Amino acid sequence: MRIVRYQQGERTGWGLVQLGSPAPAAWNTWQTEGMIDVCSGDPWVGLRPTGETVPVGQVRLLAPCQPSKIVAVGLNYADHAREMGDDLPAVPMLFLKPSTAVIGPEEPILYPAMSSQVDYEAELAVVIKDRIRCVEPAAVRSHILGYTCLNDVTARDLQRADGQWTRAKSFDTFAPIGPCITDEVDPDHADVALYLNGRLRQQSNTHHFIFNVDKLVSFISQVMTLLPGDVVTTGTPSGVGPMQPGDVVEVVVEGVGRLRNRVERAG
Repeated sequence: MRIVRYQQGERTGWGLVQLGSPAPAAWNTWQTEGMIDVCSGDPWVGLRPTGETVPVGQVRLLAPCQPSKIVAVGLNYADHAREMGDDLPAVPMLFLKPSTAVIGPEEPILYPAMSSQVDYEAELAVVIKDRIRCVEPAAVRSHILGYTCLNDVTARDLQRADGQWTRAKSFDTFAPIGPCITDEVDPDHADVALYLNGRLRQQSNTHHFIFNVDKLVSFISQVMTLLPGDVVTTGTPSGVGPMQPGDVVEVVVEGVGRLRNRVERAG
């Protein structure tokens, strides 16, 4: 299953992607070769194909969900913790990104005037299927709709200056998500990479997580209720670094696809 939210002319809708090449290469080619089965409904009440199809290349892909909140996890790769000079956390380190930070593929990341260092952070993100509270780790997978790419854009200088992360993580456009939601991912063994202007800057695998997806979602659900469409993003590997206006940044998660955005100066 590969769910997309798209815009074609004045129409915005949901669809299921028909893969354009055989597995295992299909996840890396559907954005150019795939066809969308246009659907009525939505992923939380149910998607029903209408019989209409449209090539992926003829639509604009949007952020594939509209979360009430993004629950993010800091320092979930040991190498990134060392890179930032921090000790390994004993429990997941949580913070929130607002829904107003969400953008989709090809939308610009806006570089705010009050920051002088805006960094990329490639992450595997989890999309929640239904309302959950106090879920045990063994039951988590039944409450996950699927997985997507997320760029946890961060104003690093403001993060250091504030001593906490809210302002640095919350600017409009600081949460690119996409290009689809898919259940065709092994969250325990997925490659995560980031390219800046075509050059590889981050590369790791989710088997290096300190806390795996089951433990993260369970832990978060003990703290707050997660709603359908909410996003849990799982932390970034080492290699984070700055972007500048004019740069193109791409997050690639094995099994999902490629999330591409250009950096522009705000306002």
